[in-house]
Amino acid sequence: MYVAVKGGEKAIDNAHKYLAEERRGATDVAELSLSQISEQLSHAVSRVMAEGSLYDKDLAALAIKQARGDLIEAIFLIRAYRTTLPRFGYSAPLDTSEMDLDRRISATFKDLPGGQVLGPTFDYTHRLLDFALAAEGLEPQKAEAAEAPLDEEVPRVLELLNAEGLIEQSAPADYDDTAPVGDLTREPLEFPADRDLRLQNLARGDEGFILALGYSTQRGYARNHAFVGEVRLGDVTVEVIPEELGFAIEIGDITITECETVNQFQGSKTAPAQFTRGYGLAFGHSERKVISMALVDRALRCHELGEDQVAPVQDDEFVLSHSDNIQATGFVEHIKLPHYVDFQSELELVRRLRRNAEDNIREAAE
Repeated sequence: MYVAVKGGEKAIDNAHKYLAEERRGATDVAELSLSQISEQLSHAVSRVMAEGSLYDKDLAALAIKQARGDLIEAIFLIRAYRTTLPRFGYSAPLDTSEMDLDRRISATFKDLPGGQVLGPTFDYTHRLLDFALAAEGLEPQKAEAAEAPLDEEVPRVLELLNAEGLIEQSAPADYDDTAPVGDLTREPLEFPADRDLRLQNLARGDEGFILALGYSTQRGYARNHAFVGEVRLGDVTVEVIPEELGFAIEIGDITITECETVNQFQGSKTAPAQFTRGYGLAFGHSERKVISMALVDRALRCHELGEDQVAPVQDDEFVLSHSDNIQATGFVEHIKLPHYVDFQSELELVRRLRRNAEDNIREAAE
């Protein structure tokens, strides 16, 4: 706990008022509404929900507004609010194979059951500023009606490989699906961490950090070249199983993005060569995040797959301990707060060392 200097309480109160004034900006400009943020800054809202571990578009929009667009500060606000909410249970596992798709692409197969659905994407834009957006009141462009998928069912791309035995099973043969899943929000992280906790950590992790780590695997740190087997964006139903009922009931739909990667061959004298998997999933439209997450997930499986650990991205303690932007921000930014006593003690130490050195020089000269 830091103790404010004399007169600090009044200064802090004024700082808060100044912050509110700066957040509002010029009063002759219309104030942003939460619906504007939620509808028009959807990628920012998605990131705040994903890294804040709370799916609520309105609250994420409020946090972004309060934080003046500082997404990490907004994530901090959401995390803090989340701790005040009662927990009444856990949902059943999401069935993403039943997702109501807005986007579905594969970089491994051109023609696949269900077809490629480009959906809303920056992938094919020219990255040129659109000055037409500066003219307010213009009618937005409307997309033509999308063609329906080629088939009624849209199977997972990786299951096409799995049907031939060319890729590892999504879960090992000895996997116990009745075993409790770890909960990173309730128990401290311990190492080595199991994959359920690693994936939770990565889903909450800072997008920029996860992106940089994923990029490092592509540049050769971990020898983990991957193909995007499939990216899915859409709405999925959330179900819970109340104890008094004993069967699942739907409580709503949420938007998620999911990625599965196809990674390098594995094999030995006794096991046939197979592709391996990486996985990522996050709230909202978070494509860059889930692809990066899948790359890092695969790298962190090095020990499980009998690979040598040769890069930082394969070290679960390094990755998981530094991925949380709230912890990182707190530790980095705390050094701007008062450290007067600590600094004075080090200042006095340096002065004493300098005096001793000067005395030694003078004695040597005499």
